[in-house]
Amino acid sequence: MTTTDIPRPGPGEVLVKITATSICGTDLHIYQWDPWAAGRVEPPLIMGHEFAGEVVALGEEVDTLKVGDHVSAETHIVCGVCYQCRSGQAHICQDVSIIGVDRPGCFAEYVVIPQRNAWLNPPEMPDEVASVQEPFGNAVHTALSTDLVGKAVLVAGCGSIGLMAIGIAKAAGAALVIATEVVPYRIDLARAMGADLVLNPRETDVVTEITTCTRGTGIDVLLEMSGNPSAIHEGFSVLRRGGYAALLGIPAQPVEFDLANEVVFKGATVYGVTGRLVWKTWYQTRALLDSGAVDVKPIITHRLPLEEFEAGMELMRTGQCGKVVLFP
Repeated sequence: MTTTDIPRPGPGEVLVKITATSICGTDLHIYQWDPWAAGRVEPPLIMGHEFAGEVVALGEEVDTLKVGDHVSAETHIVCGVCYQCRSGQAHICQDVSIIGVDRPGCFAEYVVIPQRNAWLNPPEMPDEVASVQEPFGNAVHTALSTDLVGKAVLVAGCGSIGLMAIGIAKAAGAALVIATEVVPYRIDLARAMGADLVLNPRETDVVTEITTCTRGTGIDVLLEMSGNPSAIHEGFSVLRRGGYAALLGIPAQPVEFDLANEVVFKGATVYGVTGRLVWKTWYQTRALLDSGAVDVKPIITHRLPLEEFEAGMELMRTGQCGKVVLFP
């Protein structure tokens, strides 16, 4: 822990007092200082990007928010002028700056964000739920990038975003939701979120089991959340001809892949997911949470003071948790 000055909002920015902040897998990468983090992040930096808080000060030219508003944030701050931003693809902006990665984050008492990145929360929304809307949006973007009604869906990897994707797939009308996970703690959470079948690749032949339960056809949709090379290979092995794969998980290293047999000759559609569609995904998130179609509270398994962030990181490292929320 360290002490620093309370930041001041500049023009078009607001100062937010953090009421809850949750730990993301990206935060764990930075905390462990793996090769990705070492090549991307320039310390010293306050990390953290998932949060809920209250607006306590306004910079000049702020006209859409007021002191006392409850907010979360779209964490990708985009330039607004590159080709992607101007063609409806701001989530893959060429000059993106991410809160807690490229600029000071929210593992603190205060954070400054542009007013255009603030997402207004209803005052009655619990802070811990409001804080996980950002990762929930990743799951929404991944799952709802294709039609799931009546489909057989495989969610590979049941970290918190994978667990969210299970609930979203069920709410979206999937006929069968299969999940794969190796950590028993998260296997139980996957069942609690409504998975029809949960398979542990360390204990069973996933390809054989899924082939059998889909009567030899395979799955219609793969939602790859793990980034694990074995899980990726298994997912594409059971993807039916003409199937759809949305990939959110990030492999730690380059993955050897049978592109010819697992994609080209299958006629598969593959969609890479990063962040959330700005702002479409946020409106979908609000609808799913406000309607009760998906309940994220079972996924929030640990609540700790911010000072105990190291314990939260250890829970994340071992997989003995769903979502860990920290409270300043």
